[in-house]
Amino acid sequence: MFVFAIAAVAIGREARRLDSVAPRAVYLLNDAVAFVAERLPVDSQSRLTFDEVERLLVAHMRWMHAKGLQPSNVVDRPQDIDEEVVASEETLTAWLLGEAERREIDLLDDVDAVRVVQAHLAYFEEIGAVGPKASS
Repeated sequence: MFVFAIAAVAIGREARRLDSVAPRAVYLLNDAVAFVAERLPVDSQSRLTFDEVERLLVAHMRWMHAKGLQPSNVVDRPQDIDEEVVASEETLTAWLLGEAERREIDLLDDVDAVRVVQAHLAYFEEIGAVGPKASS
C-alpha cells in the first residue's frame, strides 16, 4: 500500500509538471518548404519557386516571433502566455502580401499567398504546433 501511495504521488506530480510544459513541436524549414510546396495546387506550384516558398515561410515565422508565438528556449519551459494572440488566415495573408512586396518576392497571383498560408498552417498542425482554436 505504501509503495502505491508513493507511485501515485510521483505520477501525479510528473503529470502536473508535464501539463504546464509546452509540447515539443519540431519545426524544420526544409520539411516545411517541402510540405507546403507539395500541397499547393498545380497553378500555384508553377508560379512559385522553392526559394520563394521558403522566403514566405521565413517571413511568416518572423511574424510569429514578433507576436510572441515563437519564443526562444522553449524546451521543458512552462508555458507563459499572458495574453491571447489570435492569428487569422486573413490577417496573416494580408501581412504576407505586404511582406512579399517588401522582400521583392514577385507573386503573380494573390491567391498564392493565401494557399501558402493555408498549407503552412497545415504543417503546424501536422507537427503539433497549433494551439487551441479561438472562439468566434
